[in-house]
Amino acid sequence: MTRAGTARARVRAELTREITEIARRQLATEGAAGLSLRAVAREMGMVSSAIYRYFPSRDDLLTALIIDGYNAVGEAVERADEQARGRPYGERWLAVCRAVREWALAHPHEYALLYGSPVPGYKAPQDTVSAAMRDTVVFARIVTEAYEAGALEPAGPCPPLPDELRADLERTRGHVRMDVPDEVAARALTAWAGLFGTVSFELFGQFDNAIDNRAPYFDHAMTLLGRMVGLTI
Repeated sequence: MTRAGTARARVRAELTREITEIARRQLATEGAAGLSLRAVAREMGMVSSAIYRYFPSRDDLLTALIIDGYNAVGEAVERADEQARGRPYGERWLAVCRAVREWALAHPHEYALLYGSPVPGYKAPQDTVSAAMRDTVVFARIVTEAYEAGALEPAGPCPPLPDELRADLERTRGHVRMDVPDEVAARALTAWAGLFGTVSFELFGQFDNAIDNRAPYFDHAMTLLGRMVGLTI
């Protein structure tokens, strides 16, 4: 690339970063449905037609924010698991759960974009999938390594797995590289969904006037979910 081309690329990258930062602030004040390219351009002092050279539509900007958000959650979870390496598998599970909660509390509007109500008229493209799977792959790795090491405790009383779910679980295991029996995969999927349900309840106010001591409750809930999978904490 020529020197002029490199300079243009740097300017474009900086303007793209500024656009997404302003868009994140808009999420906090207007919500995802109110995100407006024209409003972003106005705040930047840019003519509205110019911003379309960076993001052709509002949906393109939403997609960029979603990918950034998923990558940020993924990085937080990967970092937590890396720091917990060598500790018991249940402690690694608790560490990654805490990482999700901490990120959500620090970035509530971005969390709402990822895991809250769908944005009317927006359909996430395939581009978002790999970023969205980063955190799930970490949890799948913890469960798989625990299973391969013989460290999963026997499950307590569980209902029989419906045969109709086995094809779904096989597909899910393939997506996240989880090499465990169907019954373990089903419990792991339920625990992972329970993590995000608990975080969402806290973030969106369902625990108001009910649970004041949120961090101890969260750790207790994640311990229960981990034990359902077979991870001892």
